[in-house]
Amino acid sequence: MDYSDDSDFYGDEETVMDLHYRVKEFDVQSWMLQQQQSPGRPLPRKNIVADTPHLHNPYAGVPYAWQLTETVDEFLARLPPKTTDITEDTPWIFICNPYIPRVEKSMAQNQLSKGNEDEAPEEEGSKTKLVMEGGFERLKLLSQFNEGIKQSNKVLSTQEREINRERKRASDDILHLAHAAKVRAGKWMLFCSPAEVNDIWEIIAKATANNELGIAAKVAPRPIDEDSRKDRIICVYTTDFADKADVGRVLQKLRELRLVEARARPIYYKPGIIPVIPNTNREKDNAEFITTLNATTSPSLRYI
Repeated sequence: MDYSDDSDFYGDEETVMDLHYRVKEFDVQSWMLQQQQSPGRPLPRKNIVADTPHLHNPYAGVPYAWQLTETVDEFLARLPPKTTDITEDTPWIFICNPYIPRVEKSMAQNQLSKGNEDEAPEEEGSKTKLVMEGGFERLKLLSQFNEGIKQSNKVLSTQEREINRERKRASDDILHLAHAAKVRAGKWMLFCSPAEVNDIWEIIAKATANNELGIAAKVAPRPIDEDSRKDRIICVYTTDFADKADVGRVLQKLRELRLVEARARPIYYKPGIIPVIPNTNREKDNAEFITTLNATTSPSLRYI
């Protein structure tokens, strides 16, 4: 095949041939479709409205969430996080992206999974129960491995190295299971003082409702006996913890909103699922399960 001088690549013959082959095999239509689904940049609201027959709210009727029957300003006035007390009826304050369909909260599997009831709204086909049960079984294998290593004659440094390696494998296995089972949401976690929580939450809530951030966001209400020195947490949920382009897109928007570097505060990212072992009260097992997932999550990101 002949190539014009204008399209020359540089390198040895094998490299040049490989690059020409990649150009020849490049599927423009597939690339365009992928960019439409996960463009790696904020999508203007006006482009979404034309393609959206109606708005969605998986938290319809939930009193501690934004309703489509109210404006975002009315929602913020109804549930200001600075002065809204945390109760059984108001564990979080939630807002969903109305342009992304998700399973109605009351119908979601995560409502039957302790610790996951107020995580990201589920996508259709999510199998949270399967992930928790599979994660528990994988944890038992990890625990058995750890016990065997501790009973061996290996030196302590070797034991720790092998335990850490196996913990990484267990973490990867659980995350792969979660992704295959469509439990894929991740979350950026921001921390702010009670004095500034209303202002920061307003920025995030409006950007979420405008389809500029992720699939949902939540903020912690005022705790009982609040300490003004203790930070509040705000979570911004992304569609897929393994989709680095989308995770990065949301981070970039948070930067544009001056919620990251401009505040000189850390921001963290991890999968949205809360790893709590079902049907057990063993605190050690629960703690180890949490460590297993959070220590080596992919992507495991911390930005300052």
